[in-house]
Amino acid sequence: MGQLRQPRRAKPYDEELGAAVTRAQDGDDAAFALAYRIVQPGLLGYLHGLVGEDAEDVASDAWLEIARDLGRFKGDGPGFRGWTATIARHRALDHLRRRRVRPRAGGTEQDVLNLPGPHNTHDQALESLSTERALELVRGLPRDQAEAVLLRVVVGLDGPASARVLGKRPGAVRTAAHRGLKRLACQLGVGEVDEGVTDEASPTLGKST
Repeated sequence: MGQLRQPRRAKPYDEELGAAVTRAQDGDDAAFALAYRIVQPGLLGYLHGLVGEDAEDVASDAWLEIARDLGRFKGDGPGFRGWTATIARHRALDHLRRRRVRPRAGGTEQDVLNLPGPHNTHDQALESLSTERALELVRGLPRDQAEAVLLRVVVGLDGPASARVLGKRPGAVRTAAHRGLKRLACQLGVGEVDEGVTDEASPTLGKST
């Protein structure tokens, strides 16, 4: 049984996203709509992991703030993903504080585990999951692991960017993501995640289109 590795691939549409954000900052409404279409699926998936069925309401609040503060953003496409994820997380935590409930352990209604790329054991195992099964497995992870996996898999952030969103050290987020993926792998009986995973390795287990 082979080991599971996390390949480094650019998130789809990052170059297009960066260009759209630049145009949107110059007042191009169509470019802002394009940036929204690129980012929203992953952002909504992440929020489903935090607030469940209230994700769309929280996402709406987040996008109001994103639109209001867009002129303050400086960075490229991946940076915009991280910035929007940070805003969305803050709105989600505000929502949870108002409801006085703890964040759910994870999960998303989209098929976040539909994998592109080479068919190693990592891909083969996760490609076989249905959306319902993916929900069940991710939701069953400890919260820190689930959120790290969601940020890196669903939103498409690398280790350092995920750490900035969570306010943690990159090593801690890397470890949480590694343990979460390892737990999923063990549940599926496909071997172990490579112990040599680094902060630069970015899992690409889902789509954001």
